[in-house]
Amino acid sequence: MDLFTHESDFRPDYNNQMRGLRLILEQPSRGRIFVLRSANRIIGMINLLFTISTAEGGFVIVLEDLIISKNFRGQGMGSELLRYALDYVRQKGFLRITLLTDRIDAGSLSFFEKHGFQRSDMVPMRLYLGAAADLRLPRA
Repeated sequence: MDLFTHESDFRPDYNNQMRGLRLILEQPSRGRIFVLRSANRIIGMINLLFTISTAEGGFVIVLEDLIISKNFRGQGMGSELLRYALDYVRQKGFLRITLLTDRIDAGSLSFFEKHGFQRSDMVPMRLYLGAAADLRLPRA
């Protein structure tokens, strides 16, 4: 839930987030979720979704979520988790990782740039469908 309190495009919704995580965990061909944990608590997670890029001519990754618990930030845990995920991606031969992050969070941008990510000229856009669309329709 902590993740979605940081993103202005989304509202925390426990049921939606659990359903999304289950969809990935139940079908490993959809992606991977890596979790960093201690003996008794989750410290952080990263979510990698698999897709195909016609531009790259092969499999690519969408890095949708990376979160570290507030009590563990600034200790290198996010870097450790990201490096682990990048090693996995390289081992499996993926051709690119696309990251979406809040543009207003300079700390996040700096973190990912430090790890080799570059800003893109691509502009993300969304079209909400289904029940989520009803909540986002402009009011007349």
